[in-house]
Amino acid sequence: MSRILLATLGSLGDLHPYIAVGRALTARGQQVRLATSIDYRTRVEAAGLEFAPLAPSLAELGDPEQIARRFFDPWSGPQRLFEAMVTGPLRRAYADVQAAVEGVALAVSHPLTPVLPLLAERRGLPWLSSVLAPYGLFSITDPSLIPNFEWLQRLPRFGRWPHGAMLDLVRALVRRWERPLHALRAELGLPAAKATLLIDGQFSPRGTLALFDPSLAQPQPDWPAQTLLCGAALHDAPDPQGTPEPDAALEEFMAAGPPPVVFALGSSAVWLARDYWRQAISACKTLGVRGLLLTGTPLPYRLPTEIAAFDYLPYSHAFSRAAAIVHQAGIGTLSQALRSGRPQLLTPAGFDQPDNAARAARLGVGRVLPFRSAHDDGRLARELRELLAHPAYARTAVATAARSRRVDGAAVAAQRIIDCLS
Repeated sequence: MSRILLATLGSLGDLHPYIAVGRALTARGQQVRLATSIDYRTRVEAAGLEFAPLAPSLAELGDPEQIARRFFDPWSGPQRLFEAMVTGPLRRAYADVQAAVEGVALAVSHPLTPVLPLLAERRGLPWLSSVLAPYGLFSITDPSLIPNFEWLQRLPRFGRWPHGAMLDLVRALVRRWERPLHALRAELGLPAAKATLLIDGQFSPRGTLALFDPSLAQPQPDWPAQTLLCGAALHDAPDPQGTPEPDAALEEFMAAGPPPVVFALGSSAVWLARDYWRQAISACKTLGVRGLLLTGTPLPYRLPTEIAAFDYLPYSHAFSRAAAIVHQAGIGTLSQALRSGRPQLLTPAGFDQPDNAARAARLGVGRVLPFRSAHDDGRLARELRELLAHPAYARTAVATAARSRRVDGAAVAAQRIIDCLS
């Protein structure tokens, strides 16, 4: 039996895959320590895993709505995210990882935990890297949709060259953001790194776990060496600090009428909602359908009888019973939606979400409406009407779900980790 460290930072979409992998490892007789924000301690321990704190906490970042608007800004958001999650708390995070690796035989990093590869290099600790979406592999042979540069996808003859040039520009920008990381390397006596640490430098020479569905992307010649396409690693449990009432209320609502359209925005884009929920309710009224809203926080107004709202529900409890799913295309939400067999209206807000949405749309399981356009009067209803009016989306969704359910990404990843222990 070995102790394995999994480290991750971010939203629930960044936490749940590592809980899933951790549970798969414990089922195979391994001990697992999961290092993440202190805010998630209850969730980690409820899953039967050992918890270790990793700075920063989500609470210290400030008001969730203000932070979401800062991070999802299409131009300055990524830099603000890296400063808040990586370079700002850098030395605290390094100290946390130092404590967390004690007694560990192997570690697995997340893209927002670059201190782990740094410490592993210094100590000679075996480690694997991981990514949660195709966007994180920076492929030129299978270019991802970059927010604000969607036009690159419309250059079929020359699309790879400008995409490569764009990635070089991103590397140059990120290199400036990560100067504190390079300074810390020098203080620790490690050689200067030529690679951009938050892009190419995040990948382990021992291998990378790609924790997303094969239907979204197939292995490419320019993926990092020894990348294993595991499939999505899914954990979908009730909030351990919540109450048991939501399941009973959900069953009562489901039994009261035909399947509803389910609206979900994950655990980060949900803080951008504002009038989004009113638009969702209006779209349901326009189309004469019932709606189920997963709102993150209670709505401050009375709902029509054909609409129900819950702060939090496991997606697996609702998605497969929907008429359709409207969601932000976060990779965790999308992975659950792909397994539901239901057509999808994808409303991406930022980061990897536009690329995830584009890949899902290419599969034929749904349509894309950018999040900012979902607030326009009538747009949500019109796109939802088109989705429901064309049975091909539903047929493709059923076929895609059958393929997705055959893949257990957590089990594949766990076995790869165990193989690396020998």
